[in-house]
Parts: sequence; structure tokens; C-alpha cells
Amino acid sequence: MTKLAFVFPGQGSQHVGMGRDFHDASRAARAIWEEADQVLGFSLRRLCFEGPAEVLQQTAYAQPALLTASIACHRVLLAHGIEAEMYAGHSLGEYSALVAAGALPFADALSLVRRRGELMEEAYPKGQGGMTAILGLDRTFVDELCTLAGGVVEVANYNCPRQVVISGEQKALEAARQLALKMGARRVIPLDVSGPFHSSLMAPAARALAPSLEALEPCAPSGNVYSSVNGKVASANEIKDILAAQLTNPVRWEETIEAMLVHGAEAFVEVGPGKVLGGLIRRIAKDTAIYSAAEPRGLEKLVASKKGDIVR
Repeated sequence: MTKLAFVFPGQGSQHVGMGRDFHDASRAARAIWEEADQVLGFSLRRLCFEGPAEVLQQTAYAQPALLTASIACHRVLLAHGIEAEMYAGHSLGEYSALVAAGALPFADALSLVRRRGELMEEAYPKGQGGMTAILGLDRTFVDELCTLAGGVVEVANYNCPRQVVISGEQKALEAARQLALKMGARRVIPLDVSGPFHSSLMAPAARALAPSLEALEPCAPSGNVYSSVNGKVASANEIKDILAAQLTNPVRWEETIEAMLVHGAEAFVEVGPGKVLGGLIRRIAKDTAIYSAAEPRGLEKLVASKKGDIVR
């Protein structure tokens, strides 16, 4: 049987309308959205399905919205008998991976990411920090320019070959952008985010989130969950430390996917909104089978692939 891996998107994949098709068509998906509304005390469904977009983009709303949309999508996959042996999530998506693997209850994870998003928004003065994607430079050059730029600027995401995201103070980011262009970067793109995520500037958020993480009682995952903090399989007793480290450490997505490939992953399914992760995986392993389960058409293709033993 082909070894299937589920991967879950992080912040940035949210958009108005996400999850509505599955909500309307699937009782399993609808139950997740109903639970989310009850846990949060407001209509997450209305925000996700109708907007406004400027509210959905806010970190405190985007994070619970993406978790809910991803888990609703996962429940639809399960209803069709599609299961995985391996799981991973890009930053926030790691919470979705842990829920899907049975390591965390959905309600606990939802409350936690809501708090996580609020703390990340509060951790650093708005407009004084940010993130920038650097395309076309080897990661060693990006590591070097972060040390040369001055101030606080650090690697936030090692996404795939020659795509690295940096994070930090705006002045240091501008210096790093200029250095990147001088070093031969193909493009340097400031990202539309509310803060310097995955950097040491998120330390206040990490400290404030610690009591909520400590209260968690993770279970042993069913299947292997690969952490994007270190690219390794996470055991139940490591989950709290990994979720704490997420906030201030870079996302090592390239290493995570490479580890899953080494351990036998033969096909990846992006579970949740967007197709960002599929694009990154294609650049890491161009011949690997990749499916999107973001909407019914993608699900139909995946269900049809059962004939080729894609699912166990």
C-alpha cells in the first residue's frame, strides 16, 4: 500500500468562503464548525463564510479559523475512508496535525490557538516588526545576511530550496532586504503579517502561552507526527515543548518533508484551505504525488485514486 501523509496549512492560507462547501455537504464537517462556534462563543462560521476579510486576516481570528477549516476537511476525508500514517503541519498547522492524529482534542486545540493568536498580536508593537520572503538565494546566504544586517532579524521559515522567510525589526528587515538583493536574490517580498513571527521577538507570547500549554494532556498520536520545529517525529511527552518552541523558532518545512520522504511517504494530501504546501513540496520532491483536499473537486480526485492503492 502507498504510504500517505497528511499536511496541514498555516497562517496565510485563510480566505473568505473557506470550508463552506464541505460544511454544506457533510454532516461530519458541519459538526466541527458547530463545535467551534460553541467553544469560541461567536459565529466562526459567519466570519469564515461571509467575512469581512479584514477581520479574518487578523491573527487572533485567522488561527482558529484555519484550524477549524482543516479539521472539518479531515473529518470529511475520514468519512470517505481516507486515512494517513504520517502527519505534519506548517507552524499553526502543527496543531491541526496533532488533532488529526488524535494527540489533542479539537476543543482544547481551538481554545489554545485562539489564545496563541491573541498573544502573537500583542507581543510586539504593530508596524514595528514584520516578515519578508527571500526567493532565489541559498539558505546559507540568508543565514549570513541575517548576521550582517544588524538589529534583530532572523530566519523564520526554511520553506523549500531557495525560498526562505526572515522575521524581525523593520529597520533590520530593510537592511536584510538590501543585502539579499546584492547577494543575487531573485525577489524580496514583504509579507502582509501583523508581526515578526517565528523570531525571538515573540518571546513574550511564548512566556504568556506557557501556562495554557502546561495544562494540556496530550495523548500518543496514531501514526507519526513530524514537527516543523525540528523535522523529527514528536512523542506525546515532547508535544508541549514543541508547541512552546514554535513561537520563537524557525519553521523547518524543508527538513520536515525530507524526513517524511526518507521514512517512506509516497503521497501527500494538503488537508485544509489553499495549495501553498503542495507548491512547496513540489519544489522539495518534484516527482512525489500531491493532492489537495481544499474543496470537493480535490476530494473527488483523491477518492478516485483509491483504485491505485493511494490509501491504506
